[in-house]
Amino acid sequence: MNAGAVFFFCLFVFFLIFCSDHIFPLQQNSVSRLPVMSSKRVLTASNSLENHDCQPAQKKMRKEPEPTKPKAAATIIGNRRPPVATTRAPAAKSVRVAGAATVAAGPSRGEMTDNSRVCVSWDAFLPPSISGGGGGTRRHAWDLKGKVSDMEGKIANYQGKLKSASLENEQLKGSMAQKQLRAAEMEQELQRLRAQLSDYEKNQQTLLAVQDELEKTITDKNTIQRDLANLKAKFTVMETLRESQEVELQTLKMKLSVQESTVARLQTSLRDSEEQVRSLMETVAQQKDDIHAGEMERRQLHNTIQELKGNIRVFCRVRPLVDGGLSEHIQLSANDNKMLALAKTEESHVGRAGDTQKSYNFSFDRVFGPKASQQEVFDEISLLVQSALDGYNVCCFAYGQTGSGKTFTMEGDDTEETMGVIPRAVQQMFKTAKRLEEQGWQFTFTASFVEIYNENLRDLLYTGKANKRPEHEIRKLANNDVTVTNLTYQKVCSEDQVLNLIALAKQNRSTAQTNLNDRSSRSHSVFQLAIEGGNAGRDINCKSTLCLVDLAGSERMLKSQSQGERFKEMTAINSSLSNLGIVITALANKENYIPYRNSKLTYLLQGCLGGNSKTLMFVNISPEPDSFGETLNSLRFASKVNDCVIGTATANRK
Repeated sequence: MNAGAVFFFCLFVFFLIFCSDHIFPLQQNSVSRLPVMSSKRVLTASNSLENHDCQPAQKKMRKEPEPTKPKAAATIIGNRRPPVATTRAPAAKSVRVAGAATVAAGPSRGEMTDNSRVCVSWDAFLPPSISGGGGGTRRHAWDLKGKVSDMEGKIANYQGKLKSASLENEQLKGSMAQKQLRAAEMEQELQRLRAQLSDYEKNQQTLLAVQDELEKTITDKNTIQRDLANLKAKFTVMETLRESQEVELQTLKMKLSVQESTVARLQTSLRDSEEQVRSLMETVAQQKDDIHAGEMERRQLHNTIQELKGNIRVFCRVRPLVDGGLSEHIQLSANDNKMLALAKTEESHVGRAGDTQKSYNFSFDRVFGPKASQQEVFDEISLLVQSALDGYNVCCFAYGQTGSGKTFTMEGDDTEETMGVIPRAVQQMFKTAKRLEEQGWQFTFTASFVEIYNENLRDLLYTGKANKRPEHEIRKLANNDVTVTNLTYQKVCSEDQVLNLIALAKQNRSTAQTNLNDRSSRSHSVFQLAIEGGNAGRDINCKSTLCLVDLAGSERMLKSQSQGERFKEMTAINSSLSNLGIVITALANKENYIPYRNSKLTYLLQGCLGGNSKTLMFVNISPEPDSFGETLNSLRFASKVNDCVIGTATANRK
């Protein structure tokens, strides 16, 4: 808008100069040189423009008070005055060159006719806002680039119009010489022109309208100047804003420089940290290697210790009396926790007055008295349970007469303090497996629970209908592993899952009331936890089985008074336990043939008894005096097992 205002102002000055040079001098020289104009501002033209059409420019005229139409101007040719016609003179043809102002050409003396008129229109010299052109919408005040583009288009248009005006000016100069020759003749027509003065006065009203338009143009110019002042003020504000932004930019550059130096320092620190991390990673890798080597050494030493203790270890546990005391015929050493003695007073058979006391001494790997807690018992076998995660097969079974505490030792109760070996072993398994995950080990566990009842296998984890129980058989695979057909093998991921399976097995196990125990186990239960572990980083895999067995109670028919179905159960239990003793005796004597197939119990446990396994036997004894015979037989059997050597167990690793 700034450039447009300047352009309009220059154009207006040019218009005034042009009028003062070409139009106003004609009026000053002679009144006869003024063009004759009608209400539509029509002037006569020279004969050189006769063949061109001239249309008068449409201008807004002031309304005259008289409704009468103005008469056509009369032209004096020579000394003759044409008669006054009652009708309007015919309209003269006007010539208007596009893009330029149309100026009236004065007629030469004696040659002025009605057809020699040239139309003069000042609209071409006025800006579009004044002349009515350029009806386009005005641009926004901030769109300076668009306004400059519009002004450049208008300048090009006005330059074309200026060339046309210059051409007409040259034509006017040519006609000026003729008009000067006719000046003398025009003096004679002065009287006639005075008569026409009244008509010119009417035309003066038209000029006043032009003057009004000029005043309007001046008003528009003032408006443009005010807009220009506003733009200048805005420009000043923008300049101030630009300066403030430049200052801010300099501040940001300074901050950026500081940040770049900080980044450079941090990058240097990062490189140092990366070096430290790389060094620490190398140290960690070395430490992992050391830990792995230490773990391997620990396993080797642990296995060596277990071998030194014996592949088949025997623990003895004495059940407390109902009143919490200790029977007099069981004697425990105060200084040696591996010794136990049975003492019995017998009558003399040789006629002597005094009775004789007979003592039986036994030595085992560990003897637990009546006050030993479940945690104390498990602490002694925890290292053996650890061997299962190291890749060794581990078997732990409880042996003893009915009511001696075998099931309590293996399964325990539901409280934390009374949990037995099986739940505590499972708990330790998962805790140790989670700790070994930090060293790259991953373990999977599969649990199963089978019962041997009357020499038949029963799945204790079976949840279907009782009349649709499948039959089970013990089979030996090509790799000497023993498996049971149609048995439920449940993958477990936490100790809670295993405890739920143990609770289910308790409900399904066969029990009955006898004279020796109100709830006597009438079957052997075998809990097996198959373990598969792997260390991908070390390319090591291991496989093992933890077998925890609760044997049925041995009992004599005279004491248990078993009859009918109970007698059949007792016979099957005693037969399987006798076969277990025969197998252990054969192993101790290193016989070539071991009769594992004589019973389902020895056939299922052959991998634990004579194979690649570490075995622990709990012998549970009752403290009652009337159980002396059963206690003595159990201790003798356990002592025989303790003397058995089955060879060195090896880890199942790949």
